[in-house]
Amino acid sequence: MARAHRWLLPLLATLLLAAAPAAAAELTGVVVRVVDGDTIHVRLGDRVEKVRYIGVNTPEIHHPTKGREPRGDEALRVNEALVSGKRVRLELDVQSRDRYGRLLAYVWVGDLMVNAELVRRGFAQTMTVPPNVRHQGLFLRLEREARAVGRGLWRAG
Repeated sequence: MARAHRWLLPLLATLLLAAAPAAAAELTGVVVRVVDGDTIHVRLGDRVEKVRYIGVNTPEIHHPTKGREPRGDEALRVNEALVSGKRVRLELDVQSRDRYGRLLAYVWVGDLMVNAELVRRGFAQTMTVPPNVRHQGLFLRLEREARAVGRGLWRAG
């Protein structure tokens, strides 16, 4: 009987490990270009990756059909101040690339998550795209606060 179930323990261990949530993958690099409020180019070793911030959306500054949206330039300037030329840590979520091939990440400068800071300052709206939802609750809370006090995009006028 014991010999018949010898395969069961390794199988259960494998299944449990496969079901366990994976640790967040992380990359580090230097920001070499800020495209707009939610997209940057990061040098990762010998390559440069276009990185789209997960969970947030900022007004467009060079969209093919929308053109320049109000406060897009402000969002760009805030993003530049936060990341331009700085070493960043890219925290990946479940899906690492979007349909355009951009790397999707939560972008950190030291202990500051840039995605969240843009929302907190009112220059980004929450934009949840499953399965990348790790920090959705934080973003929604920060957006409510920014709206309530009229920061950034929510400023009158």
